[in-house]
Amino acid sequence: MTHQFNPAILREYDIRGTIGKTLGADDAYALGRSFATRVVQDGRKRIAVSYDGRLSSPMLEEALVAGLCASGADVVRLGLGPTPMLYYATASLPEVQDGIQITGSHNPPDQNGFKIVFRGGPFFGPDILDLGRLAARGDWARGNGTAEPVNIMDAYVERLLAGLEGIAPDALRELAIGWDAGNGAAGPVIERLAARIPGKHILLHTHVDGTFPGHHPDPSVDANLADLREAVAQGRLDFGLAFDGDGDRLGVVSSTGSALAGDQLLMLLAEDVLKRQPGAMVIADIKTSGALFERVRALGGQSLMWKAGHSHIKSKMKETGALLGGEVTGHVFLADDFYGFDDALYAALRLIAATIRLGRSVTALHEAMPKPVNTPELRFPIEEDRKFAVVEEIRARLAADGAEMIAIDGVRVSTPHGWWLLRASNTESLLTARAESDSEEGLSRLLAALDAQLAASGIRR
Repeated sequence: MTHQFNPAILREYDIRGTIGKTLGADDAYALGRSFATRVVQDGRKRIAVSYDGRLSSPMLEEALVAGLCASGADVVRLGLGPTPMLYYATASLPEVQDGIQITGSHNPPDQNGFKIVFRGGPFFGPDILDLGRLAARGDWARGNGTAEPVNIMDAYVERLLAGLEGIAPDALRELAIGWDAGNGAAGPVIERLAARIPGKHILLHTHVDGTFPGHHPDPSVDANLADLREAVAQGRLDFGLAFDGDGDRLGVVSSTGSALAGDQLLMLLAEDVLKRQPGAMVIADIKTSGALFERVRALGGQSLMWKAGHSHIKSKMKETGALLGGEVTGHVFLADDFYGFDDALYAALRLIAATIRLGRSVTALHEAMPKPVNTPELRFPIEEDRKFAVVEEIRARLAADGAEMIAIDGVRVSTPHGWWLLRASNTESLLTARAESDSEEGLSRLLAALDAQLAASGIRR
């Protein structure tokens, strides 16, 4: 028995496709066979499985579990829950270092996929392609594994609440917070947290619904924050928290309705972490504002720019011992008093704690931040087989011209006017770009330079 995955679904950080077109139950079964083979050959058997609230997730979970068991794995079935709960299971359950979360994250409702943990760490890039090769050869272990339901949500909630350790209940009672789950998998956890934390809590869209009737669950898109902004304004809340479909990305709205970019959230958390852990290293992705790196250094910390993508950041944090990491997209990784994986729910509690420890509101902290002139992440479609080639063409031209650039992930070009970035998305058929300057005129010059390079490769932004 062999299986051929559609090559388009084997992505850099995960496996993701469109249900009924590029992804189905047969793919989930084959993934289970291939991944269990890797785990069993590595000397382990217990694999945790969880799934998000998408309509296709239960079907994929059934097929995945069947495949895992057929290759000899003993499956710990966690049921419906956010991706960080799966990560928590691999960090806390006995003899469980491996796991698979079924999730389409922030993608459209007809898409779904899988995020994988192996030996307690990220599993991505060549390892994902290797699962495809195993399936194509049918080179699978055989066995009769078991499947056992395990409820860890309550234990997970208790672990999250440890993020508020040392914070006086009276200080929490003074806060008024909005929580928008976007009908995603984090909803039930948010309900439990809000019931346990003193203060005023307004909950939005916590009912799990894979059609996402409230709004699309991507807090990095400003339009998706409209309901939360309205709740913050009407309730005179201190701030609002928004979560993506699987609970590993966080968006924040201040009391004035301003949205904090992911790197601004990281800047706020860095101040708290460095106050408690002087000299700590903070890692941020290549799309991050230069203001973040300058602020970390001003606070006495070490800063490191690295490749975009949750798997890349997690791996680099383990390698360097960094205590905090983050991305513009809202992934936050805390490793001072936590496990170092991206957990938007834990990051939300640490944000609450940080405002109390620092003695300033989210709004005050946000308003005190530097305000460079920058673009949001610019995204434009391109053929899947062309996107990396375009970036390489531009990198080669820039190198020949002696441009000052960082090429660890796409190209980030520094000029007297600021910087611009172009990279190929590892999860979608897109090129993404960003630029930052200290003036509108400088930003226009940067975007003109970017457009000239794209035009030289036959691309219009």
